[in-house]
Amino acid sequence: MERTKSQRKNVPMDLFDNDDDTISMDEVHVHKDVMLDQSLDALFEKRSSTREQALASIVDAFNNDLQHEFVENKFATLLHQCLHCTKKGSNKETSLASHAIGLLALTVGLGDQAQEILEESVTPLSQALKSAREATKITSILECLAVITFVGGTNDEQKERSMQIIWQMIHPKLGSNVVTTKPSPAVITTVVSSWAFLLTTVDQWTLGPKIWQEIVTYLSSLLEKDDRSVRIAAGEALAIIFELRTLEKFSAEAKGSVKEGSVSQEALIHMHGLKSKVTNQARDLSSEAVGKGSVKKDLKTQRNLFRDLVEFLERGYAPETSTKVGGDSLQTSTWHQMIQLNFLKHFFGVGFNKHMQENEFLHDVFNFTPKKIGRGWTLEKKSEKRLFKLPNSACNKARTQLLNMERMLAKNMNVGYYTATVEQ
Repeated sequence: MERTKSQRKNVPMDLFDNDDDTISMDEVHVHKDVMLDQSLDALFEKRSSTREQALASIVDAFNNDLQHEFVENKFATLLHQCLHCTKKGSNKETSLASHAIGLLALTVGLGDQAQEILEESVTPLSQALKSAREATKITSILECLAVITFVGGTNDEQKERSMQIIWQMIHPKLGSNVVTTKPSPAVITTVVSSWAFLLTTVDQWTLGPKIWQEIVTYLSSLLEKDDRSVRIAAGEALAIIFELRTLEKFSAEAKGSVKEGSVSQEALIHMHGLKSKVTNQARDLSSEAVGKGSVKKDLKTQRNLFRDLVEFLERGYAPETSTKVGGDSLQTSTWHQMIQLNFLKHFFGVGFNKHMQENEFLHDVFNFTPKKIGRGWTLEKKSEKRLFKLPNSACNKARTQLLNMERMLAKNMNVGYYTATVEQ
């Protein structure tokens, strides 16, 4: 039974003030529950600073642990109070509330609640973007929209809707919104990275060759900007576009069709020219010298990224990465996997390792099973699963074969495996 607001406020906060030096795990759990209850109550307060402090506590709690029990009891209240904070709150309050909504979606994982978060949040977040002027507020909303769409978007129409809202913040030519102020490098970086993050999950995007030309041309122009984070984000987005093989798709259409609306030879030549230009730009950026005031860490990241991009554009080899997660290694072998991983690591921050080890949704996304789960933990198999992948890639076909082998071994050895169902 859920306690009333007054009962929650009267819970003593001196749970740890006792003469016994030993504190049980149950007491720690109760203390954390009480703190979350009180933080949720504080979101109803009129003072903005009180709500900000409460949101910071909620974000911290959701980052450091998976709050399944709290979400089970307080899901609707938490969602709607956070949305309320994005409508009329300060820049800091809106940023914290947006981050909390994203963490809520990542906690609930696939299902009706994630879809509810997306549908309830799109309109208020879009409206908040229209009136936002401060970079931190804008970037927080954009990242939230990307995350809740990544988790809750069940069809390409939902994903494309969010991608268009995001893209319009820097390139309104593709939509009706008008940007009256020049976006900062931080906003451009977040827009491009959020847009690319969602592009990794879209199976069939309806954009024609002309729109793709505009997108690639714009991203190519970003490679010439002074801000290194902008260049890195643009490079990752271009990598995803070329991994989607849109150029090859339009080439096939041009060769096999002369119908009205088909790809013209002129457009095809232009697309090939853009690819050559991007390849040359990537080669230059992969060997950029250290400049005055530049951050060496970002420079190394840039060099490695564009070196990998040149290798991919010229020879077709995507980069392979290995990320340490506790005592395990999380492997990626495609651009879309690497970009999904980088985006979620950035969003979680210090909470990434905890969630990567225990969050079943992330296990599903990256086809990752920590050793301690493989050694005896039992995971409840969900009826609804979605693999976050690019369709029909050789990597995913190979992974499907591997999963089929694992299922056969599991059947023969009576061992339960946690596997994902690949959508056809």
